[in-house]
Amino acid sequence: MEIPRFRDNDTMTNHNVFVKRIVLQLLFDIFELNVDPPMNFTALQTFLAIVETGSLVRASERLNVTQSTVTARLQGLEAELGQVLLHRQKSGVEMTSSGLKFKRHAVLMTELWRQARQEISLPEGIDAVCNIGCHMDLWPELGQKLFDEIHNNHPQLALSAWPGEQDELDQWLGIGLVNAALTYMPTGHENQTTHTLLAERLVLVTTKPGSPMRFDPGYVFVDGGEDFRRRHATVYADADTAKVSFGCAVWALEYLLAYGGSAYLPERLVARHRAAGTLHDVPGAPVFTRNKYLVTNDDDAANWAWLPGLVERIAA
Repeated sequence: MEIPRFRDNDTMTNHNVFVKRIVLQLLFDIFELNVDPPMNFTALQTFLAIVETGSLVRASERLNVTQSTVTARLQGLEAELGQVLLHRQKSGVEMTSSGLKFKRHAVLMTELWRQARQEISLPEGIDAVCNIGCHMDLWPELGQKLFDEIHNNHPQLALSAWPGEQDELDQWLGIGLVNAALTYMPTGHENQTTHTLLAERLVLVTTKPGSPMRFDPGYVFVDGGEDFRRRHATVYADADTAKVSFGCAVWALEYLLAYGGSAYLPERLVARHRAAGTLHDVPGAPVFTRNKYLVTNDDDAANWAWLPGLVERIAA
């Protein structure tokens, strides 16, 4: 397979187009049943091994090849890209800015290869693979419900679930790494449908009954997205900056249960802890909302006659 080269006036900001061209060729080769990875794909794996191990020597040991082979593969990949990806130093290697940008695409391409090989070698009785992406905070209750619904009612499908942040989910949907995703933001890709689910209620809970709504020294800020940040700043304009902050509600809940305090968390996430008496509502605290969506690729969903019923059940 010949990987398309950057032209002289191209930059690493052209990554998305470049990567899609590589992926399309990879998938063409795969579905022609040329299942031995092409050389350039092997170079991607080598690049990731170097990054993960921190040196060419350790990468060669992991891949069971000589160091000169690792060096040749890396140099070939850099020549194809027209960019230096790694700085070689005595203490190891360090990614350049181009290397940092390219790494996430290399990871996606290797995952696409793994996914494609899986789908062309499905066991008897399995018709297809359904790959689901899910924001980490949406997996408890909602993501699990979606997964269980498909698993229990559609045994002809193999299932795969991938946790990701919003930008990752958007990218995975765009290149087809996942067929559907539970997200907090709709995507703008063509040939995708966004199903709006019931909005999430974010409630202020505490481990100590009677904790104040304002100026609680144990308050933990949990980032609930741009709209939440704006409304939270308006309501609590006079509040000090929280000493502890999380970008993940699941982690924040674990922290509260271990160390105590108060925080705004998704109501579905804290429901059983409220019922058990380990978390308590803060009287008078405003409730915020956060939109939730199930985004599906239209080409895949065309074969899912069961999708409307599924969306109705999980949307409630």
